[in-house]
Amino acid sequence: MIRLVILFCALLALPVHAANPRVEMRTSMGSFVIELYPENAPKTVENFLQYVKDGFYNGTVFHRVIPGFMVQGGGFTPNMQEKPTRPAIRNEAGNGLRNAVGTVAMARTKDPHSATAQFFVNVAENDFLDFKSADENGYGYTVFGRVASGMDVVGKIVQVPTSTVGPHQNVPRQPVLIERARLIEAAAKPAPVKPK
Repeated sequence: MIRLVILFCALLALPVHAANPRVEMRTSMGSFVIELYPENAPKTVENFLQYVKDGFYNGTVFHRVIPGFMVQGGGFTPNMQEKPTRPAIRNEAGNGLRNAVGTVAMARTKDPHSATAQFFVNVAENDFLDFKSADENGYGYTVFGRVASGMDVVGKIVQVPTSTVGPHQNVPRQPVLIERARLIEAAAKPAPVKPK
């Protein structure tokens, strides 16, 4: 009995880590949940969550859909008007996370430090997007989360017919709308296991 009490007290003394934040993306094709990794990409996660809290993603579309590669969204309205964003953030791609199937990364221009609001979900092993060196050609794309549930919805999105709209290629013919992005409150849990 004394041993049991000691064991119980020892368990209470173990550190409990807050759960990784999760964001639900409710789309016109169903919902999926993104688990974020603030320990690996703190500024990127902070930036993404601010856009979520501001309601920025509500009413935007997945405007670039490429089977065997990725689905990209979070920056354009259904009529392909780009939304104004906050300033760009510093690239955090050298954080040990890979552009593997189901991971979520920040979209950017050729400038490694140009990511603002747009993000993409990898639907293939896109290791050519991973960090290789701290220069323009090697920086890669910052992975900051993964699809924790609803990858089947992402699978439906990647299969929609696409066309060219003005200068934009691979645009879904029928808009795939992000109806609402919201932070899901999570209870405390043991330290999470992150993908390698």
